[in-house]
Amino acid sequence: MTVRVRSFAKINLGLRIGPARPDGFHELLTVYQTIALHDLLRVSVERGSGIEIRCSDPRVPKDESNTCFRMVERAMQSFQTRGRVVIDIEKRLPVQGGLGGASANAVAALTGLERVLRKSLPSAEKVRIAAEVGSDLPLFLVGGMVLGLGRGEQVFPLPDLPPLACVVVTPEQGVSTPKAFADWDRLFGEGAPAGDLRGMSPKLTLSDPSDRMNELSRELSAWLSQLYSGAPLRGRAENPLLVLVRAGIENDFEKVVFPEYPELCEGKKALVRAGAKYASLSGSGSTLYGLFASGEAAAKACAKLRKQGWMAKATSTVSRRQYWSRVFN
Repeated sequence: MTVRVRSFAKINLGLRIGPARPDGFHELLTVYQTIALHDLLRVSVERGSGIEIRCSDPRVPKDESNTCFRMVERAMQSFQTRGRVVIDIEKRLPVQGGLGGASANAVAALTGLERVLRKSLPSAEKVRIAAEVGSDLPLFLVGGMVLGLGRGEQVFPLPDLPPLACVVVTPEQGVSTPKAFADWDRLFGEGAPAGDLRGMSPKLTLSDPSDRMNELSRELSAWLSQLYSGAPLRGRAENPLLVLVRAGIENDFEKVVFPEYPELCEGKKALVRAGAKYASLSGSGSTLYGLFASGEAAAKACAKLRKQGWMAKATSTVSRRQYWSRVFN
């Protein structure tokens, strides 16, 4: 039996980088949002043993360093089941793009494995395994809009909201997340110099990491209070997500990634010029996205950006209900 599974991408609606932790990670505060762009996985279990990863994209590892491999290996141990698991990945999402492609693949592989075996792990066990494999894996066990805390692995479902049109711009180069964190520590972490070669003065331009985390937390709390109270959000016709992004949320990674890759900053500006109500880097990049008031506006922007030479795709956000209804369809 072979199961076909959609592996949806995510974007980050704001991201704050907090202090470094004793385990080497950083405290994070972010809002994840799944979108309709996806990879396709085919999962099967044959006689024998081991895990085989198949993918035509040479950038995708086929060994135990692959997140799918590590996720399935742990799951098979928890199931106490033997068999040769074959995972065929059809890559449509960028590698090192900030859309969570590898993490989404791992959760999709687990979801497909459960269906093939006709077994299901307890939710707490799945979250535990996912967090062991990677920081942003647990969000894909929830879908929709999700609050991420800790190193990003502590996830809390947020209200399911109507879809919002989105345009994703995918530059050719990838961005290494470990390097982005290292650059952050060098410029803004404890012991960072008062300025750097770019002429910036981080100590003057950035407040304490904990204060910045608290600032975004207050913004999110105010927005959620409005949602739950039923108070009008700048007009009945406006999507509540646009109200959230207008609160001034930002992605801290832009401060270290944009100076290193100026073309990404240009991509964000291009999205705004094309009519995006909000534009941002997703995760550590290199993917950029813009949110639009309508699908028609997003389609026009996408056409305009392509004429300018950008690799752009029009898509939309995916609610939790849509996420799980489309996984196997």
